[in-house]
Amino acid sequence: MIRVLIADDQPLVRAGLASLMGAEPDIDVVGVAADGTSALEMARDLVPDVACLDIRMPGRSGIDVARELCAPGTEIPVLVLTTFDLDDYVFGALEAGASGFLLKDSDPDDIIRAVRQVAAGQGTIDQTLTRRILREFVHRRSLQPVTGRRAEELLTPREHEILLLLAQGMSNDDIARTLVVEQSTVKSHLARMLPKLGVTSRLQAVVWAYQNRVVDVPGVRGAAG
Repeated sequence: MIRVLIADDQPLVRAGLASLMGAEPDIDVVGVAADGTSALEMARDLVPDVACLDIRMPGRSGIDVARELCAPGTEIPVLVLTTFDLDDYVFGALEAGASGFLLKDSDPDDIIRAVRQVAAGQGTIDQTLTRRILREFVHRRSLQPVTGRRAEELLTPREHEILLLLAQGMSNDDIARTLVVEQSTVKSHLARMLPKLGVTSRLQAVVWAYQNRVVDVPGVRGAAG
């Protein structure tokens, strides 16, 4: 059962998301918060598998809450659900350590799928935003201090291979089948790899890979081949 916390300052949105997710047999909505401060307190008390956060909320923003929930020692996966697709909000959420970013007007099935992906340790970004976000991150190149050259020194060949597969959108199960290893082995490699890159989530690792030209971003000149 996936335990979910929902935080949004709009009553209708809270009720709608709670009804949508609560109708799924594998999802249990354990808490609903109307502001950022309450969301942070409830998340610490309830320790949900996924915290679904709005960005603009009274008290503390969703980005502030995500930054605390994704910090070492807490590490509660965050899915940001918002009506805003402004780049600064997306970048802020990713830099805070959020595992996913989705627009509220997404298809209900996509929202449910995103919750399951984040709970399973997989990152997700609204498909209409993905390429634009990756291109912008490549130009900004400011998310993490570790450089691509330094990563080549830090990562083992297997970790580098897993990073490339992550960037292709593969799940742990997909990677395990591709490399003919157990899922537990993939998880162990990920647990060692993320700190080396200075990131806290799979999604940040993928963004890092594009940002440091470990993999190519379509339409961006000068990407490594």
